[in-house]
Amino acid sequence: MPVKYCLYARKSTESEERQVLSIDSQIKEMLQLAERENLEVVTVKRESHSAKETNQRPVFNEIIEELRQGKYNGILTWAPDRISRNAGDLGKVVDLMDAGILQEIRTYGQRFTNSPNEKFLLMILGSQAKLENDNKSVNVKRGLRMRVEMGLWPGVAPVGYLNAKQMDMKCHVLIDPLRAPVIKQIFEKMAYEQWSGRKIHQWLKFELNFKTVGNHHLALSNIYKILQTPFYYGTFEFPKGSGNWYQGKHEAIINKELFDKVNIQLKRDHLVRTNHEFAFTRLMVCGLCGSSISAEEKYKLLKNGTTNKYIYYGCCRSRDRMCHNLYLREEELIEQLSQLLDQIDLNQIGVQHKFTEELKRHNRFQRAVLGMNQPNMTYDNIDLKTYAKYILKAGTNEEKRELLGCFQTKFKVTKKVIELIQVCP
Repeated sequence: MPVKYCLYARKSTESEERQVLSIDSQIKEMLQLAERENLEVVTVKRESHSAKETNQRPVFNEIIEELRQGKYNGILTWAPDRISRNAGDLGKVVDLMDAGILQEIRTYGQRFTNSPNEKFLLMILGSQAKLENDNKSVNVKRGLRMRVEMGLWPGVAPVGYLNAKQMDMKCHVLIDPLRAPVIKQIFEKMAYEQWSGRKIHQWLKFELNFKTVGNHHLALSNIYKILQTPFYYGTFEFPKGSGNWYQGKHEAIINKELFDKVNIQLKRDHLVRTNHEFAFTRLMVCGLCGSSISAEEKYKLLKNGTTNKYIYYGCCRSRDRMCHNLYLREEELIEQLSQLLDQIDLNQIGVQHKFTEELKRHNRFQRAVLGMNQPNMTYDNIDLKTYAKYILKAGTNEEKRELLGCFQTKFKVTKKVIELIQVCP
């Protein structure tokens, strides 16, 4: 039975200095060989995927399937390591030869058929290619380990640094004079001004138009990653998650004290985001863009050494990143909500029931704890709106949320002014 060949050319993964032939050169040489020796080539296949791992080459898998279908029964390729550099793919080829499906493999200087000696030689050459891969991996890891022990960074430089291009400074990183000052400001604004990650993101994008070396804006997740990267104060972990830390030779952009302050702030912000629910966010939307209203805490250091906490409500900008709605202090918000209560019929929204329950609790407290036997206070003695305003101003966050949950009313906030936008009967 005549042998019909599939010409298979795969790109070398070696460096250009050691790479023997490109794909086009391989095809040209093997077609000339086929013409000289009258070999019938029925198809030509090209592939650029690595042969280091099993089942990672779609074109090779296609060849295996077409061999089983009988479309051809031979492979023409530049060298045995073009077919396989791993045991799994090599085993597939040898199995096809054992089954008589693959009759011959021709390379530029060798021929392999279904004979014990030639299959053994093919397996030795394939195993030798795998050994080269394994040794190369070991050597690369050893080289990386030596570099990090010398304090050199074996990867792409983080934002704020540049990889040195000189061959004698391999793995050295240099300060990026354009971006490093901005990176330092990011840490300072988080540590000393308590800026949120989102506020930093907006500042970088809309005020500074800050971009990376690749001409991209920093995503919010990248900003948080920068703020948690010890590399900026001089140390790094390699590989990541290994627990192996090294002192870098690169120039630090910040000191460890600033880094620690930032990460204390990040942990506190995380606890606020995960454990704290603000009272007045659920029923309010931005009057300019329709986004939800979010809240954040701010802290101000006073001259006497104490700290005041303020809560600000503002547009989360989920629908319009350029929304210019203003922030509103919680005290101002409560005052306006108290005034709006006069426009709502509280008897129809469930407040009466909650007030009655609170009144019963108060009467039980008087009798059981204070020992007061005076007649119970009744609902008729107190106005519901007075009670609701009291909750807004002096209640706990949970009580405020319960109160607002009774409202079938939506509010919109436009430039520090709160308005009713929907009242359901």
